[in-house]
Amino acid sequence: MALFAKSFAVMLALLVGLAFAPPAFAIDLDSAKAQGLVGERQNGYIGIVTSSPTPDLRNLVDDINLRRRASYQEIAARTPGASLNAVERLAAEKLIGKTVSGHYVENSAGVFVKKP
Repeated sequence: MALFAKSFAVMLALLVGLAFAPPAFAIDLDSAKAQGLVGERQNGYIGIVTSSPTPDLRNLVDDINLRRRASYQEIAARTPGASLNAVERLAAEKLIGKTVSGHYVENSAGVFVKKP
């Protein structure tokens, strides 16, 4: 069990690094977060906060979420006993924990709130 936890933690650390790799869009994830356009969701993915997202913002969110899902699936496949759902939940905890104060995160009720 200790080997599982260590492998899982190492893979998750790599994933978090990959999750923030910048895509080639007019706006990047950090800027979108700072502007309050997107936030971290409880499921390990990015959600759109603004009520009127631009096509570039939608594309950015879709791209990041597709890459995160691929990374989560890879981690689950390489980690004995890990499920995609477990990887997503753990990633969400880590990403929300690293979110800067004032940026949006999804609360347990599914509502985006500014992190204190």
